[in-house]
Amino acid sequence: MLFDVTWQILAAAFILDILAGDPEWLPHPIIWMGRAISFFEPVFRKRIENPLRAGLFFALCLIATAFGLTWAVVLTAALIHPVGGAIVQVVLIFYSFSTKSLYRAAMDVFKPLALGDLALARIKVGYIVGRQTKDLDKAGVTRAACETVAENFVDGFLSPLCFALVLGAPGAMMYKMINTLDSMVGYKNGTYILFGRAGARIDDVANYIPARLSILMITPAAAALSLSRGRRAFFTALTQGRNHKSPNAGFPEAAFAGALGVRFGGPNIYHGKLVDKPYIGVTFNDPRPAHIEKACELMMLSALVSVVLGCVLARGFVLI
Repeated sequence: MLFDVTWQILAAAFILDILAGDPEWLPHPIIWMGRAISFFEPVFRKRIENPLRAGLFFALCLIATAFGLTWAVVLTAALIHPVGGAIVQVVLIFYSFSTKSLYRAAMDVFKPLALGDLALARIKVGYIVGRQTKDLDKAGVTRAACETVAENFVDGFLSPLCFALVLGAPGAMMYKMINTLDSMVGYKNGTYILFGRAGARIDDVANYIPARLSILMITPAAAALSLSRGRRAFFTALTQGRNHKSPNAGFPEAAFAGALGVRFGGPNIYHGKLVDKPYIGVTFNDPRPAHIEKACELMMLSALVSVVLGCVLARGFVLI
């Protein structure tokens, strides 16, 4: 099949992500997706009166377009030369991964915390979380950074990897459109409670299996650091993975909480409203700034476990 992904393509995309991250001088497909979402939202709202129906067609059209355009680009490159098709898939799958950029963003929070600059740490963590950060204490900033590393291991790496394994680069780009839609319109407020519902639900479905598979990726990574961490990660994820308002985010967060021996969750302010989330890792203490570094280390090891397994599966698919 045209979009069968070889282990070499996956390995190359992962290595590119580790080495380069998201270079600012390169155009990024996610930026184009965001612009498309902003441009077409008022178009669909205007043409379809029912906001729930408008949001559904809006999401489906953009997701299908992301898949179709990527399919056309890969097909064109492959028709010119098979190696060209493979190179394009490497680049596009690389764009769908965000381990290096997530690592950098989290460490940008850790560095001012380590220097005692709480004000700057609040600003930095505000770039990567949705909660209100201006009044967070040191533990709150640290917890926010660790939680986003855990949750975005799935959104930023494992889910696009799974979609790439099944549908190649078009699948990875389709997933990124789903995830970008959720981040832009998947809010439970007056503006998006109906219009953004379809996008949010599609994102829940897309991440359902990867979120649960994340336990099997994080556990061996944690065990590589310490056998007791691996056991804690696994059992905390199994027993407390559903202690979250999201149907998916709780599983990687619980695995990270167990591996790090810290407590996540609790009350936070989102868009001016207090949201009381259940605690995860209830028997542990609040995280300290050093746990941000440990969370990043665990995330990178979990990504390595995932891509190695992905390469084994891709090689198996080719042999079959």
